[in-house]
Amino acid sequence: MNISIPKERRDSEFRVGLTPAGVELLCRAGHTCYVEHDAGIGSGFSDYDYQQAGARIVYQGEEAYGRADLLLKVSRPTVQEFEWMRPGQIIMGFLHLAAASPDKVRTLLEKKITAIGYEVIQDDAGHLPILQSIGYVAGAMIPQIAAALAQNNNGGKGILLGGAPGIAPAEVVIIGGGTVGTAAARTFLGMGATVYVLDRNLDRLRALHNQCSGHCITMVAHASNIAKLLRFADVVVGAVLVPGARAPIVITREMVKSMRRRSILIDASIDQGGCAETSRPTTHSSPTYVEEDVIHYCVPNMTGVLGRTATHAINNAVWPFIQRIGNTGLVEALEESSALTRGLYTHNGEIIHPKLRKAFESRRASS
Repeated sequence: MNISIPKERRDSEFRVGLTPAGVELLCRAGHTCYVEHDAGIGSGFSDYDYQQAGARIVYQGEEAYGRADLLLKVSRPTVQEFEWMRPGQIIMGFLHLAAASPDKVRTLLEKKITAIGYEVIQDDAGHLPILQSIGYVAGAMIPQIAAALAQNNNGGKGILLGGAPGIAPAEVVIIGGGTVGTAAARTFLGMGATVYVLDRNLDRLRALHNQCSGHCITMVAHASNIAKLLRFADVVVGAVLVPGARAPIVITREMVKSMRRRSILIDASIDQGGCAETSRPTTHSSPTYVEEDVIHYCVPNMTGVLGRTATHAINNAVWPFIQRIGNTGLVEALEESSALTRGLYTHNGEIIHPKLRKAFESRRASS
């Protein structure tokens, strides 16, 4: 099988689709790996590292796409990259197609691309192994972003999240108690902040309460509770997830209006469309904007600037699925792995994932 690792082309995306160690294993198994020039540089991997692992270096993105049977990506391809894709290819990555343009989905269907989304690969127990792996990194990263944005020189209120002797700590509200929310809560607590976590799942709230030894305040995510907490929050984190679907809006504009001046809203659900009515995607080059006097941070590829750590986190989780496809081929791999099958967005010109199908048909009906 010809396997390509293209360079990521989105703003400040330093992650790469496969490490040299993964390339070496694939080459030993008899596959041919093509790596685009400098694809791994942001993650600390040089072209030489990939060549030593057995890869062939190509110098044009179009060639990297053109040679591949299997494309290993991190972020969803750009418009230009969709044009480079050949009919019948397989692409794997964080595709987030429910939040993508319908035109991109149509391209996948017309070219009969098999699109496998890392964010929707789900095992029989309901776990999302790849999303959870990178979600932990994102959650642990959020408090350091919040701490920087709270400084005066970044437009914040000039507060230390953990407070100081005689000075109260910041009030942090996290909506969503999954992997991202839990990792964020634990890190905020470690910094000394007062942390509230809201979720609709009582079992999740109990687990979080136990993990944090009762130090975080847990509440059911009713709209009234969200509205009440946002009125005094210094930092709000949206970490809401419905696998494969657009994130629901749980923070309304009226709630944002009620927040204190120069408070911070970090919408970690933005890669799935965002969970706040006032959210819109930003980039690492220009990560924030102010709306309703609240600082918004809405970068979809948040962990893209943690190239080394994030790439290893993704590769550790995704390798078994890549290996299975390489060893047996796509058809047999799908037959053997129900988790991989659940990760299918499109295949043979059809939308396979039910939530994507519903979103796509809904948009088509309204257009």
